[in-house]
Amino acid sequence: MTELVSYELDDGIATITLNNGKANALSHAVFGALNAALDQAEQDKAIVILTGQPGMFSGGYDLKEMQQGPKEAMALVRVGSMLARRLSAFPMPVIAACSGHAIAKGAFLLLSVDYRIGVEGSFKLGLNEVAIGMTMHHAGIEIARHRLAPAYFYRSVVNAEIFNPEAAVTAGFLDEVVAVGQLQDRARAVADQFKQLNLRAHQQTKVKAKAEYLARLDECIEKDAVHFEI
Repeated sequence: MTELVSYELDDGIATITLNNGKANALSHAVFGALNAALDQAEQDKAIVILTGQPGMFSGGYDLKEMQQGPKEAMALVRVGSMLARRLSAFPMPVIAACSGHAIAKGAFLLLSVDYRIGVEGSFKLGLNEVAIGMTMHHAGIEIARHRLAPAYFYRSVVNAEIFNPEAAVTAGFLDEVVAVGQLQDRARAVADQFKQLNLRAHQQTKVKAKAEYLARLDECIEKDAVHFEI
């Protein structure tokens, strides 16, 4: 059986790779494995590179679990929101090496880390919830509002507009785009740049800069839970 999430530590940099089939779907099991990998990165005091498979970062929540019923769907969404919250305040820098498509929760992961590198190509990035009949949850709206460029917030959240990698930089899902073959090298280079920082100051400044956002996100996660009684 293939590992859902792999963890590789090299010279103070932990590469966490999603590996759950064609869509890299995010299930309870994947979130459990991601949290375990992040626990290990904290223990190793490692800078994190979060990545997916060639052509696919993540297509979002596992639809098999989402389709079990509204309560089950929101239970999975809560776990996903808690992971986004953890990434937003993670004590070490987190870099997303977005290896292709990033849709729905896959895109929310991009909105929750410190630096995002995408790859050139006909890839789709964005929040498609409204397009597939889902009313956006409170936490999702807050995560998007926090990181997307103001002009793209409405287009992304309410209109479910999907972007190519270059437009995703303008929107705020990515920070830069490189050729496919350069993704891992560029992610390592950014990780090495982070090593030059005082990481304690980085962590404390991150939490201070995001204090109001994190408080609102906590409120939204609870509001979503109360709405669905989970």
